[in-house]
Amino acid sequence: MKKPLALLSLAAALAGCASGTAAEVRLVNDEQKKQVDVLVDGKPFTSYLYWADQKKPLLSPLRTAKGTIFTRGFPLEKIAGERTDHPHHISSWFNYGNVNGSDFWNSPPEGFSREGKVPYGRVKHGAVKSVKSGDGKGSLEVSSDWILADGSKVLQQDETLTFRAYGDVRIIDRVITLTAQGKDAVFKDSKEGAIAIRVTRALEEPSTKPEIFTDDSGKPTAVPVLNNDGVNGVYLSSEGKVGEKEAWSTRAKWMTLSGNVRGEDMAVGIFDHPKNATFPTYWHCRGYGLFAANPFGAKEFTKGKTELNFTIPAGKSETFRFRILINSGKLTAAETEALYQRFLKEVE
Repeated sequence: MKKPLALLSLAAALAGCASGTAAEVRLVNDEQKKQVDVLVDGKPFTSYLYWADQKKPLLSPLRTAKGTIFTRGFPLEKIAGERTDHPHHISSWFNYGNVNGSDFWNSPPEGFSREGKVPYGRVKHGAVKSVKSGDGKGSLEVSSDWILADGSKVLQQDETLTFRAYGDVRIIDRVITLTAQGKDAVFKDSKEGAIAIRVTRALEEPSTKPEIFTDDSGKPTAVPVLNNDGVNGVYLSSEGKVGEKEAWSTRAKWMTLSGNVRGEDMAVGIFDHPKNATFPTYWHCRGYGLFAANPFGAKEFTKGKTELNFTIPAGKSETFRFRILINSGKLTAAETEALYQRFLKEVE
């Protein structure tokens, strides 16, 4: 049986990485600006931001191979037509809604204030430990501290981010090790987590009515009906679930969000790894542009049928492995599965 042309093109792109035609991935740590810029053949891909006033490190913005930014600008930048709800949803990040009674997810950024039922924590950047550039990929090793509302450290996060580039594909692998400090670290079941991307308006699902979104702290955000011109995002899970209505709260090994952004067909995916303790992850994927994989929120996603309260014992560690895939062009389920299988070979 002949392979579809799209799959052949994808295979050729993947082969290019191994044949010496891979792009140069260069990482530049600007200690004054407190960010590590990631360049592919000299052009910006993303930046790891560890600004002092942020409540968690960020990857911002995210771009396709053609340079199209597809993450929401707000609150770092106001862009006409984009929503201005949930100011804590900033580009791409990793944190969680309730660890030992502190809310790391909803912690408001500088310039915004809000009161929550759960006090806010902060993921504080610790150190840039290693920066490596190379053909086809570059890597960054960093550490961060999860600080509870009372000022104590509950978790140390040690992470390796690997940035890969070949053909129309861009990849960010995040291998995250969390070590409980002094006491057990309990991830109380919450829908608010954990590895997330907030996308631009074009990748949302069309909105047909006024909406009010409420986070775990009980804070409502009224969202008016917006112009749906060019709004065309579609979620697809490895289990064949399509759109928020079908996919939210389900479990799957991967999910993609596809659409056309400023004339470019593209897809962004999040991959979960079989070695992760809670595989396959639950999905917190919202039509208004929040795309997140949540390994910990079982009670919220099963309507109370299952309760996890995932716990890392004091002094022990747990490692999680995720891939963010960015593809210029459309992706079928078969193509995504082929890329997922590559992920399993490259990240162990």
